[in-house]
Amino acid sequence: MTSSIRPRALTGAVATFGLAVGMIMTSGALSPASAATWPTASGSQAVTKTISVSGTKDYGMLRLYGSGDLGTGSQDEDQGPILELAPGAVVKNVIIGSPAADGIHCLGNCTLQNVWWEDVGEDAATFLGSSSSNVYTVNGGGAKEASDKVFQFNGAGTLNVSNFAAQTFGTFVRSCGNCKTQYKRTINLNTIEATYKGSRIVGINTNYGDSATLKAITIVGDTSKKMIPCQKYIGNNTGAEPTTNGTGADGTYCKYASSDITYK
Repeated sequence: MTSSIRPRALTGAVATFGLAVGMIMTSGALSPASAATWPTASGSQAVTKTISVSGTKDYGMLRLYGSGDLGTGSQDEDQGPILELAPGAVVKNVIIGSPAADGIHCLGNCTLQNVWWEDVGEDAATFLGSSSSNVYTVNGGGAKEASDKVFQFNGAGTLNVSNFAAQTFGTFVRSCGNCKTQYKRTINLNTIEATYKGSRIVGINTNYGDSATLKAITIVGDTSKKMIPCQKYIGNNTGAEPTTNGTGADGTYCKYASSDITYK
């Protein structure tokens, strides 16, 4: 579904980090203001076949949306992405519109800078690759209307997400709970604005040695504090639904202090 929030333009240095002054100040601290300001597209382009990206690609705030085989708007796990990033690729300043298909796939190390999803399809981005040295970086941007996950971490290595806003989602970041090949995964979240409704900020698999570090997390509109900051699971490689294994900070798997979570 489409959010009723009307996007507004971002300018200057604020656009580089993806969040408006009303949310992220130049010091990186969260301000008392609530939701991020969403950008206005410079134009729109239909994508009928997955675009392969290598090197650095700056889209200048162009909106890309699925059409044809990528335009069903379904939750099909096997549908293709709008963008597929080769190892080492960098994508900047792009809006993924609706239909969004399976968003963006990173095949190895990648950087997503100031990327916005107006209506998440299956997932906003999926991080792949088998090397424990892989580093996936998301800096700036935002995502709305993710009926399941925003970021799906299927590969090995470390995922760093900072200066990001999410509105209405199931899980913000999920370490795959039932992939055929499983890995130890490290997740670092810093300066995140999560606007309710949302079920979980992060989900990790304790039995594979995952860890999640949360810093400067602001949860907006969750007056009953229903959103779980860190959900632990017992993952598997059989495809079965993983079982839960507790919640909350423990210093080993879920790493954060109460001061790292702010409610607005």
